[in-house]
Amino acid sequence: MAKFYYLDNAILEAVLNAIAYSSPSSIVVALFTTAPGPTGLSSGVEVSGGSYARTACTFGSPTNGSLSNNASCTFPQATAPWGTVVAFALVDNSGNPLYYGNLTASKTINTGDQLTFASGGLTVTES
Repeated sequence: MAKFYYLDNAILEAVLNAIAYSSPSSIVVALFTTAPGPTGLSSGVEVSGGSYARTACTFGSPTNGSLSNNASCTFPQATAPWGTVVAFALVDNSGNPLYYGNLTASKTINTGDQLTFASGGLTVTES
C-alpha cells in the first residue's frame, strides 16, 4: 500500500517540525473503480450509489513495520451494480486520505453482491 501525500506531509511535520499529528479515532475503507493516486481521493473514481458506503475497519498491532486488519471489513450489500472495483483507500474519520492500493484482482460488484476484506486481508507496511 502507498501513502497519500496528506499522510506523508503529516508525518514529516510531526517528526521534523514538531507539529503534532492526532491519530484518527476510526478508519474506513473506500472502494474505487478508477484507482486514486498520491494526491488524494479525488484523483480516482470512488464507487457511488446502490447502497455503497465506506466501511469501518480495525487494525491490530504492528510487527516489524507491518500490520493488518484484525477483523473482517464488510461493505453493504449492493442494491444496484457498483461497477468493477480495482482499488481501495484507507481514510480517517475526518475524511483525510491515508493509504491506497490496488486489488490483487479486480472485482465486478453486481446487485446483491457484498464485498468483504477478510481478517488479515488488508496489510499496511512501512518501509
